Amino acid sequence: MKKTNLRAIVLNLTLILVLSLAFSACASPSGSSNNDAASHSASETESAGTYPLVFDNYGREVVVTTKPQKVLTLGPNCTELFIALGLADYIIGHSLRDHSRGPLPEYATEYEKIPELTYSHATREAVVASSADFIYGIDWEFGDAALDIDELAGYGMTVYMNAAQTLEEQYQEILDIGKIFDVEDVAEAFVADQKARIQAVQDKNAGKQPPNVLIYDHGSDGVFTASGINFESLLVELAGGKNIFDDITDKAWITVSFEEVLARVPDVILIHDYDAPSAQEKIAEIKANDLFAQLDCVKNDRFIIIDLESILPGSRMAYTVERLTAGYFSS
Repeated sequence: MKKTNLRAIVLNLTLILVLSLAFSACASPSGSSNNDAASHSASETESAGTYPLVFDNYGREVVVTTKPQKVLTLGPNCTELFIALGLADYIIGHSLRDHSRGPLPEYATEYEKIPELTYSHATREAVVASSADFIYGIDWEFGDAALDIDELAGYGMTVYMNAAQTLEEQYQEILDIGKIFDVEDVAEAFVADQKARIQAVQDKNAGKQPPNVLIYDHGSDGVFTASGINFESLLVELAGGKNIFDDITDKAWITVSFEEVLARVPDVILIHDYDAPSAQEKIAEIKANDLFAQLDCVKNDRFIIIDLESILPGSRMAYTVERLTAGYFSS
């Protein structure tokens, strides 16, 4: 009986040892590497499955085949939006700093780290030489005598144009950028915050009489201003005002005569501040104009100064609406 048990014990121990060695072989580093490789491959397949991404960019189909790595932001509003979404590290160059008074304080540190492609409008030579694979740029940088989107595609550059005329269009741009760069949650939260802040201003202004607003970019033989289809006109309205030229809708930017301005009797003059001339120089020009000098808003210094990038579609919608309404209804 004891011999039989001993033999059985030995056989069982031998079997256990064999099984243990076999199991160890399966769990060896080489086996682990195979499992990791399989997992990594599955992860890559899942990630790759999100591409290509296809977007309708104001009637033009934009196809993004892979996550961009080298981005040009053509316009201070475009640059600041990328920073706001945490995407500054992707930017290899920006343009139109001459259309800016600088970023908001919370974005300044990141903004200053980004290389300048061109101080003013982006040139074909600078863009082609940049080796960018993605461009997010304001619409006036493209077409006719500006950058040719089809040519840029030949250099492997995907162009997503910033051309919003409504809040919903700009929100969609933000959500699209979030999807392209895999920061959808950040983009959605940013849009939600913009909506909430703008709604708060509208709730506060309910029942107030809208002031008539002259948008003043610059003047010489007339006033260069924004029409009713300009994104700025929308911001003026959301803040509780009325663009005195909102009935003109054939193009976004227009030149009107001084007499037309006088006839529409603005209550407030909204002045764009950027490179040159300065806002204070523009105010001096207005006060020196014999026709403008007849307006009560000029006599009473009813001027609101706003950075140019603040009235462009981008990241500052709520900021601008808050700034404008404070100017309209200040005591």
